[in-house]
Amino acid sequence: QVQLVESGGRLVQAGDSLRLSCTASGRTFGSYGMAWFRQAPGKEREFVAHITWIGGNTYYADSVKGRFTASRDSAKNTLYLQMNSLKPEDTAVYYCAARYSAGSFYSYDYPYWGQGTQVTVSS
Repeated sequence: QVQLVESGGRLVQAGDSLRLSCTASGRTFGSYGMAWFRQAPGKEREFVAHITWIGGNTYYADSVKGRFTASRDSAKNTLYLQMNSLKPEDTAVYYCAARYSAGSFYSYDYPYWGQGTQVTVSS
């Protein structure tokens, strides 16, 4: 079992930067994929980025490519999402997710989820 705890969400202004963190605990081991998803009010949960723990290969949604960067600190079992040039449309609850396999674009592939952290971007 893996427990995930996100942090770092808050209210910011358009153009600001923000870094989210997701710390994993419990039964963690090297070969798994982690991802960030987000869900805005009234919308479906959408893929943001995923990273393969071994190797650190990253993949991004087109809407955040060039602005967001996912990274991980293996020693701390922590996943990060650096968000730059934030836009009001980035407002959502951001979730991290994990699976014991390579990363995936699909939320249904991830059995482990954090509780989410709210990011609000004002115009």
